Amino acid sequence: MTFDALFALVLFGLTTSITPGPNNMMLFASGVNFGFRRTIPHMLGIGAGFFSLLLGVGFGLGALLHALPQLYLALKIAGGIYLLYIAWKIGSSRVLAEGRSGGRPMTFFGAAAFQWVNPKAWVMAVTAMAIYADPENYLRSVWLIGIVFALVNLPSVSLWAGFGSVLRNWLAVPVRLKWFNISMAVLLVLSLLPMLK
Repeated sequence: MTFDALFALVLFGLTTSITPGPNNMMLFASGVNFGFRRTIPHMLGIGAGFFSLLLGVGFGLGALLHALPQLYLALKIAGGIYLLYIAWKIGSSRVLAEGRSGGRPMTFFGAAAFQWVNPKAWVMAVTAMAIYADPENYLRSVWLIGIVFALVNLPSVSLWAGFGSVLRNWLAVPVRLKWFNISMAVLLVLSLLPMLK
């Protein structure tokens, strides 16, 4: 991969990882409701799950889904239903979790598994492989794409959890927290709109 192509890949990875989407909305809400430290497994799960999704798409799963559109539709529906469930959980939360009491943040494995039904993650993975995989050195370029995303993903998602945890004190007022969580739930549901196309 040339330097220009690598630079373009890094920009693509950074832009798609840091822009709003289901993962970042959930991390922002988790940062508010559970704090940064308790959100770390969620952040790491996103990175690991997306890395495995990228490799899966790069090594043939994308072609399989293209050949079986019903399977892709089933994944979209499952992801949409799960996002609605998460939105309901966030929107109905009324108390900040302290220590180990209250609710639980998403686990590492839950966040990793979610990437496989996350519509934005699929679009990112398929687009990255379609544009940046080098047919001349295909296996090497698939691994390189995965590594680049792994390197830019964690700092990007950490910002969202960090912003959320910074707002914890301000949102300790119950009425503010209620409307924040309702707003996050609505934004999470709105993140489903691109999936309907």
